[in-house]
Order: sequence, then C-alpha cells, then structure tokens
Amino acid sequence: MLQIPLFGFLSRLSFLHPKTQSSVLLLRSSISGSPQVASYTTSSPAMAFQNKLIFRQLFEKESSTYTYLLADGLHPEKPALLIDPVDKTVDRDLSLVKELGLKLIYAINTHVHADHVTGSGLIKNKDPSVRSIISKASNAHADRFIEPSDKIYFGNLFLEVRATPGHTLGCVTYVTGDGSNQPYPRMAFTGDTLLIRGCGRTDFQGGSSDQLYNSVHTQIFTLPKDTLVYPAHDYKGLTVSTVGEEIQYNPRLSKDKETFKDIMASLKLSYPKLMDVAVPANMVCGLQDTTKP
Repeated sequence: MLQIPLFGFLSRLSFLHPKTQSSVLLLRSSISGSPQVASYTTSSPAMAFQNKLIFRQLFEKESSTYTYLLADGLHPEKPALLIDPVDKTVDRDLSLVKELGLKLIYAINTHVHADHVTGSGLIKNKDPSVRSIISKASNAHADRFIEPSDKIYFGNLFLEVRATPGHTLGCVTYVTGDGSNQPYPRMAFTGDTLLIRGCGRTDFQGGSSDQLYNSVHTQIFTLPKDTLVYPAHDYKGLTVSTVGEEIQYNPRLSKDKETFKDIMASLKLSYPKLMDVAVPANMVCGLQDTTKP
C-alpha cells in the first residue's frame, strides 16, 4: 500500500488511479498549521475529460478552525466554494479567491457551530451572488438546504452529502465525488464529527454519543481507507489524516460503542465560551448588523 507522508515536508507523488489507470499527481504541503495546497489531475490519452481541483486549507487561530477552498480549475469560470468560513477571516478568504481568479458560488457549513460565527453572512453581504448552504436537519437559515445523498456541484466537480449527526443533529460530512473524472484520493470534510485522533463533543445541541458513533462507522469509516480526512478543527497542529489511520489509531472511535459512550460521558468539558453568541448567529447564517461599529 502506498503511504503518503502527512506532516513536516512537501511531498510530490505520481501514481496510477486504480480505476482508470490514469496518472495522478498529488502536491501537498503539510507543514503544521500552514495553509494546505493540493492539485489533483486525472488524465489519460483515452479520456476526453480532464479535471483539476484547486484546493486550499486555511486556518483561523482563535477558534482553531479550518476553512477549505475548493474550485474546478479547468472550468472556464473556475467556480469555487468555501467550507466552514469564519467571520474573522472573510476578507482574507475573499482576497485569495480574487487572487486565484476564482468565482465563489457557495459558502457552506458542516453544521451550526458553537465556537465561532460562520462567515457565510458576511460573504453574502460582500457578494450577493454567493449562496449559503447548510443541512435541512440543522433548522438554520440558508439559501439552500441539503439532505443525505445530495450533490453540490461546482463546475464539473461535486461534493456528496452524508448525514453524520451526533455532535449536533444537523451535522453532515462532504465527500468529493467517486468517479474517474473526480479527485483521487477522495476527500472527506468531516466538520466536528470526526477530528484527527478525536471527535466532537456530544453533550449539547441535540448531541448523542450513540448517534455519533454510528455516523462515523457507517458514513465515514466505510469510505476507502486512503480517503483524506479534513476536519473543521485541530488543536494540536495536525492538518490531515486518512480514514485508514482513524480506523486504526483514533483513541475513541477505534473502540467498541459502549467503551466510546463511556469515554464521552466522562469528558466533563467546560461550556463553550462563545456558544451563546455563535449559535444564535449561526442559526441565521451568521448574518450580523454590519451598520454598527
């Protein structure tokens, strides 16, 4: 099995896509805490279709939140989306979108966050053409509500929606498409459901340790083991994992369900300091009264 180095240096690997036998180039910088860059290209003389994913992993240090920028680099308009934008870094993210010549079409969230205010509302204030997306199960406001098995297209690429409740009732995981014209390896944007060697808490917002365990084991751990795992947060400087790594090494979710539930029940976590501000704001897409100083 090909092992891809994850941390501390730049890796450049060329290998064959197992389904199409087409060459795949992976370029990823995995220096702890720094923005990630990855370019995936699948091509073959027999294939008329070629795609290229533009990808950036961005960090907001106060809440240790990752925001992900994805775009179809071969589409004429380079349509793009942001996953889990943060209000404090909207200007940075939009500047990057402009610098890369992308057209931002969606600002999407994995769930209603309790530790920061989403940047979706501010993005829409600055660019009304951008549409916000969140799960229907979240009961929050947005332009588009997604449900399990829905697909979110940006150019010729798409994200598949998987319901992964447990941290909150409305949590979803976004997974890049499965197909010869989609990025390889696949990528799972897991929000707070699955973190690198951890998971989100389950003691508020309709959380359930039983439900979270089932979500991870049926919706994420069933993905190919080389699927890249990109969480909404990391507090130790880690940037990316794989499904195979988490199945083997996750200290909570590698255990049986009853052991996992005991672990979660014994955490005794403190009340999120921004919860009373973040949750109400995020229920309305992070829209704020921007006229106030």
